[in-house]
Amino acid sequence: MLPTQKDLPVQPEIIHDPPISETYGDIKPRFAQIEALEELDKTREEEYQKALVVMATGLGKTYLAGFFAKDFKKVLFIAHREEILYQARKSFENIMPNKNYGIYNGKYKDSESDAIFASIYTLSMKAHIERFSPDEFDLIIVDEFHHAAAESYQRVLDYFKPEFLLGITATPDRNDNKDVYAICDGNVAYRLDFLDAINREWLAPFKYYGVYDETDYSQITWLGTRYDEEELLHLQLKEEMASKILGAWEDKKQSRTIGFCSSIRQANFLSSYFNKQGCKTVSLHSQQKEVGRADAINKLEAGELDVIFTVDLFNEGVDIPPVDTLLFVRPTESLTVFTQQVGRGLRLAPGKEHCVIIDLIGNYRNADVKLSLFDTARSEETSKKIEPRVPASCELNLDLQVVNLLKEMTRKRSPRKEKLLNDYLELKNDLGRRPTYLELHLKGHSDSTHYKQEFNSYVGFLSWADELTEQEKAVYKRYENWLVEVEKTSMSKSYKMVLLLAMLNLGVTEWNKPITSREVAPFFHRYLTETEYRKRIDFSDKSSKKLWEYNEKAVSKLIETMPMTLWNRGNDGLTSFLNGMFRINFDILEEDQETLYKWTREIAEYRLHAHFERRANNSTH
Repeated sequence: MLPTQKDLPVQPEIIHDPPISETYGDIKPRFAQIEALEELDKTREEEYQKALVVMATGLGKTYLAGFFAKDFKKVLFIAHREEILYQARKSFENIMPNKNYGIYNGKYKDSESDAIFASIYTLSMKAHIERFSPDEFDLIIVDEFHHAAAESYQRVLDYFKPEFLLGITATPDRNDNKDVYAICDGNVAYRLDFLDAINREWLAPFKYYGVYDETDYSQITWLGTRYDEEELLHLQLKEEMASKILGAWEDKKQSRTIGFCSSIRQANFLSSYFNKQGCKTVSLHSQQKEVGRADAINKLEAGELDVIFTVDLFNEGVDIPPVDTLLFVRPTESLTVFTQQVGRGLRLAPGKEHCVIIDLIGNYRNADVKLSLFDTARSEETSKKIEPRVPASCELNLDLQVVNLLKEMTRKRSPRKEKLLNDYLELKNDLGRRPTYLELHLKGHSDSTHYKQEFNSYVGFLSWADELTEQEKAVYKRYENWLVEVEKTSMSKSYKMVLLLAMLNLGVTEWNKPITSREVAPFFHRYLTETEYRKRIDFSDKSSKKLWEYNEKAVSKLIETMPMTLWNRGNDGLTSFLNGMFRINFDILEEDQETLYKWTREIAEYRLHAHFERRANNSTH
């Protein structure tokens, strides 16, 4: 027996935009949902099989998933929190009341319904996943997709072969976890962050106050992803600290506050201190029962509580639109978590004009980086700025001591080359081997183009980082000009790299031999027409459209005119096109063939992937 409606957590959905003509049940897509659905339709037309949608908290990601799911017969919705499963099921029922829905978790095992809402913890177990055939589902939706790089998710995603995979998240944050892009092959169908949503009046503006925290975090042991809890608590559980927090809150608060703490003991301590000063607060955390949690949320919404102090409950899956004040009394250890927590206060609600954010800033890790999340002018210079440029409807106020602290922290930050090296070494450690160029692009924390900008090529970086063997160092020295040429040759279309890939397909010992356009033509045409997105991006102008149906003579002429002739210009004679033959004009020593072939192929595959990679901001590499 499934839970009754009264047992389910409540998920308010505040929708303010006007209706449109197409409806789903009694619910209509609104705001960003309309735009995202249009982009998802395009991505399916272009024959992508995976997509990621990045939408700020409060814009209705779950309803978006429900609208999208209407075109699929059998759907699997995966989440890691029980309350998300039930909230999602209710959203889908509102959109498509005529379908049947089931829960698959530790308690219920419905495997027959049209749409199944499954706990990742249950589904990822071998005994449960094998109850389904790999092609059981037409659509798989993964909620809070930034978790999808975890081993449990990977087991599930490796097992199933759906017609389409949709990931939804508010925080793919590439600084915290870029693996999520790789899972969707880099295809971000739609992106709208909270700053853009604020500018479009789809989320509430904020007033940010950076309050100086004199705690010396450099004296606290860093454990790789967080500070040592006992050492941190020794400094946090002091009345003078609580008094300062209370004073800052009383000076800037509005009516309903969530206070984000680093531990249960800190949440309990601050709640007790605030209550002794006449405030109405509670401490909520994951070790408490659901009943007390729901009651506290209802009281906060009704104005019967001033503050809920929490640790880990309100990062995902729970929204309280009337919340108009956020109090951060913890060091920011994860930019992803910080972004999620900020989103808790930005939902629109009747009578809510803005959200106040009160943030204690000390010399903890990421203190100088996290303010870039509020910057509307993101660029290479963002991380060097002290005060970000916020949306026009917002305010950002920093204590003078905070400004001085951030200046000092920014001055001490590692130069870009050192950061690139650290990020590379972290990925290498994760993989247990040296990453390929494409893996660096998809899974690395740093933008892959920065390696090319700083070192001319990925192999150039590996040489600088002393990551090459003695044999590889010799190969790099002999063929550096060629590797830089493949990395940097201009590419308005993909044709040069498709030509090179056709040559590489001939094998380690044959790829550098002279080749004719007719030899390249079959692969060239097949590569550019086998998917709609390649055809749309690079094979849809007036002349190439005529070649959608294979014509060897015409395709060969295009290859001669475009990549073979154009690559012959301005590359110091590394290639040539004479008498109908395209040549690479240097010899390769027999002992160098395998290494140079591997590096050349890595660059070609990376550049082709980056060229076609469909990003919501249309960025190119």
